[in-house]
Amino acid sequence: MRITVLNGSPRKQNTAAMVDAFCEGAKEAGHEVEVLHVGKMKIGGCMGCEYCHTKGEGKCIQKDDMEQVMAAYLDADMIVYASPVYYFDVTAQLSAAMQRVYAIGKPPKATKAALLISSGSPNTGKGAITTYRDMLGYMQIEDAGVFTAAGDENKSEAKLSEIREFAKAL
Repeated sequence: MRITVLNGSPRKQNTAAMVDAFCEGAKEAGHEVEVLHVGKMKIGGCMGCEYCHTKGEGKCIQKDDMEQVMAAYLDADMIVYASPVYYFDVTAQLSAAMQRVYAIGKPPKATKAALLISSGSPNTGKGAITTYRDMLGYMQIEDAGVFTAAGDENKSEAKLSEIREFAKAL
């Protein structure tokens, strides 16, 4: 299975540890994994201009790093969204990438997705989880799993092992 991981963190801390654990497990199971660090990419927000649905034939009018993300997205059998929680949701960078997928509507190959979120405090990721699940419902993609880590759970071997084992079982 080809898995695309969209890492929305602009830093290499807790979310990166979760992504690394996922990748280890997935690769051990024989899956092909590509990680895109959207938290460090230049991705503008959707402008709602509808170019993608009129003249663009599924391509956005904006020329930025989303072109690289879209190429990986179109080829993926599974999408993993990973982000720290910034003010009750995923980072603005990951949110922009998620919203820009509007250009294609539903990914042609992806049949499942997962969410990895880290936060400093418990119960702050509900907004991110709601957005993720609503988006998957629209795209008719299976929610394979949601993994959250808060406070001391971040980088804990128990949490990283849980994520690693999940990825191995895919």
